[in-house]
Amino acid sequence: MLSSRSLGRAVLDRQLLLRRVDLPVVGAVERLFGLNAQSPNPPYVALWSRLDRFAIGDLTRAIEDRSLVRSTLMRATQHLLSVPDFRLVRPVLAALLRRAQRNAFGSRTVGIDLDELAAEARHLLADGRVLTRPELGRRLAARRPGADATALGWSVQYLEPVVHPAPSGTWNTYGATPFAHADWTGVRPEPTVEDVRQMVRRYLAAFGPATVADARAWSGVAGLREVFAELRTELRVYADESGRELFDVPAGVLPPADLPAPVRFLPEFDAPLLAYADRTRMMTDEVRRQVCVGDAVEPTVLVDGTVAATWSVSRTDPAATLTVRPFRALSVVERSDVEAEAQRLLAFTDPDAAGHQVRLLEPR
Repeated sequence: MLSSRSLGRAVLDRQLLLRRVDLPVVGAVERLFGLNAQSPNPPYVALWSRLDRFAIGDLTRAIEDRSLVRSTLMRATQHLLSVPDFRLVRPVLAALLRRAQRNAFGSRTVGIDLDELAAEARHLLADGRVLTRPELGRRLAARRPGADATALGWSVQYLEPVVHPAPSGTWNTYGATPFAHADWTGVRPEPTVEDVRQMVRRYLAAFGPATVADARAWSGVAGLREVFAELRTELRVYADESGRELFDVPAGVLPPADLPAPVRFLPEFDAPLLAYADRTRMMTDEVRRQVCVGDAVEPTVLVDGTVAATWSVSRTDPAATLTVRPFRALSVVERSDVEAEAQRLLAFTDPDAAGHQVRLLEPR
């Protein structure tokens, strides 16, 4: 039986949150099995919190040279993955993404042959051509009078393996999302049985020990119970305090439950908060209701390995202010550690600001 604290320390260790490590950017992203990239800056903050001597240019270069690709992936949301991991995961998620298209845009694409739409999108993006989502939607709608161009453009990212090339996804870069076909990655249209098994192994290596429901919550993929059953003989099996069955890879490290955990600032949608059906591994239900509001997941502060606050940065030239909003009273030592880490984060996010200020509010 593994306690909640033991499970918390395990995910902190595997997600590189117990100590900053010396890893290259691509190797770190593979170790973490992807970074949420709904907007451009969160992956940078995620790596800053985990790596020694990390600089903005380190991740930007990996995106520019296509070592890392940004695409609609787990849970039908934007993620950064290495090319080999994209090649592994995208076919496994194909059915999920088709369902996401139906759920989000099915009523706006009634009467549209989706296979034909995907084929035309492949043609428009052939030979390395890049189009923004609005441009692609307009071209697809030109041959379909009365069609919803916006819905057509969005649908392509669910129907076809596309990536969003640089400068999209790089620090502070916003605007229309560019689409490029991902055929250059060698991605296959359909997964093999071994692809699904390998995805489960990689998930457990990055987030285990975990339940079948946890893996489903992280990926959005159904039918994983049978996969876990097939892998059972090669996995370690535990139970949590509620008696739920947990699985892990044989080499999975379980740090001591009393191991100290440093203060860490996580960006919005950071993976450890979303990788489990039971999110109390990282926060109480009361805290979760304030962190996960609708489709949003706030940037958070970990204190002793659990979510203790949210944070935000505001810029009023020439100064930058980082505001921390605790959920509980912090000790004198905890306040000092939070303020020190906040100052370091401001030096990373706003190095050109004339001044840096940390506002640590009273608990809500």
